[in-house]
Amino acid sequence: MTPSLRIVFAGTPEFSVPALDALHAAGHRVVAVYTQPDRPAGRGRTLAASPVKRRAEQLGLLVEQPATLRSPESQARLAMHAPDVMVVVAYGLILPQAVLDLPRLGCLNIHASLLPRWRGAAPIQRAVLAGDKRTGISIMQMDAGLDTGPELLRREIVIGPRETGGGLHDRLAPLGASAIVEALAGVASGTLLARAQPIEGITYAAKIHKYEARIEWSRPTAEIDRLVRAFNPWPVAETRLDGEQVRVWEAQPCEKWGHSLIPESKTGVSLFLPGTVLDEPGRLVVATGDGALELLRLQLPGRKPVSAADVLNARDLRGRRFDAVVAA
Repeated sequence: MTPSLRIVFAGTPEFSVPALDALHAAGHRVVAVYTQPDRPAGRGRTLAASPVKRRAEQLGLLVEQPATLRSPESQARLAMHAPDVMVVVAYGLILPQAVLDLPRLGCLNIHASLLPRWRGAAPIQRAVLAGDKRTGISIMQMDAGLDTGPELLRREIVIGPRETGGGLHDRLAPLGASAIVEALAGVASGTLLARAQPIEGITYAAKIHKYEARIEWSRPTAEIDRLVRAFNPWPVAETRLDGEQVRVWEAQPCEKWGHSLIPESKTGVSLFLPGTVLDEPGRLVVATGDGALELLRLQLPGRKPVSAADVLNARDLRGRRFDAVVAA
């Protein structure tokens, strides 16, 4: 039987919540939950609690929200909880060495990739953007580097051919929750030993910026398709029509208009500029750099997301051209 551990949990977004639930359900004593301070949200910009804070309060757990863990005061406060281990998942604050050294069993991190691939802030979206076939969860013993600590345990899954960033997020979160419970049992019993990450295959998953979601129609179909899927549900791929933002929530490659099938003029130049809406009755098919992409679900300014069929019922877009937006 796994001994009950005194755990300080640190996490902020929805991705962290299943792990908190799993640790609580496993009988461990979660002595404090650390999460980022409340932030302004919504049109009214009123202060909103993080998903982890809301769940911790529902479970009756103590919540701590320091702006930093670098100050002597915040470190002394953490030491008062006397944790056996600190479990960190998408917390969003840097843990200085003094904090890493504080728990008896160290600090364990749930990371949403197969390390050392996609170290950093946005491993889920970056894996979809890159067209990776597999990803997973790594449970890592934290050190002072950026996701460089030795690995204790990993769980792999296949990325579906039409998987979105949101769908992959929802599959990895519970996988991380079950993996951390298993890892803690092994660490507590001394049966699970950490292994250094390999030095080959290191990549970095930089934070996602909104400008990255702009569609450049001259890019290959497969690349734009991955962008649409990776950035669903945030920040959502976007283009422009008549100067107005159009958000693309769902799309798929259109094989009929593959590179070899696009009609060409006698000069060998494609008749269809990238971004042009092609003549496909009842379908919204847009020319790309090497073929075409069918838009399935999109959002016009001030409207809710709707099907492309609904948009075409209201507007004739044949021959129109979405603006070629080049990422900054």
